[in-house]
Amino acid sequence: MELQVPEADVANRAAAIADRHLLEEGPLLPILHDVQRDFGCVPDTALRVIADKLNLSRAEVHGVMSFYHDFRQEPAGRHVLKICRAEACQSVGGEALAEGVREALGIDWHETTPDGRITLEPVYCLGLCSCAPAAMFDDELHGRLDKAALADIVMEAGR
Repeated sequence: MELQVPEADVANRAAAIADRHLLEEGPLLPILHDVQRDFGCVPDTALRVIADKLNLSRAEVHGVMSFYHDFRQEPAGRHVLKICRAEACQSVGGEALAEGVREALGIDWHETTPDGRITLEPVYCLGLCSCAPAAMFDDELHGRLDKAALADIVMEAGR
């Protein structure tokens, strides 16, 4: 999916967000969170503005952004499906579950279905180890998943 906001608007809004946080200690993460909340991602134009405002290189800002998996440079789909990839989930069929949903959706990790409906992301623990395999659909946790239960969750996104 592509961001549908003119670059000048992105730059102005990102600058305003950065300005609100400049006097805080360690403002980079709050700025990135607010920019992503505003745009649904952290566009490259915003990355440049943030770097300038904080007197950092673009590489430094990008490094922080890419370290944290919840930040994205492209807007997510209408729904985000996060599949747990941690050992507890893998040990009870999580790998096959992940492969099945990737195949069913026709996308890979960090991709969005062509219709913009679902973005698929790996996570490395949802804290549901005793209920593995687990996933998060939007902000709702699901445990003890099997292929049918996950298919039901994905089908729900189509409605």
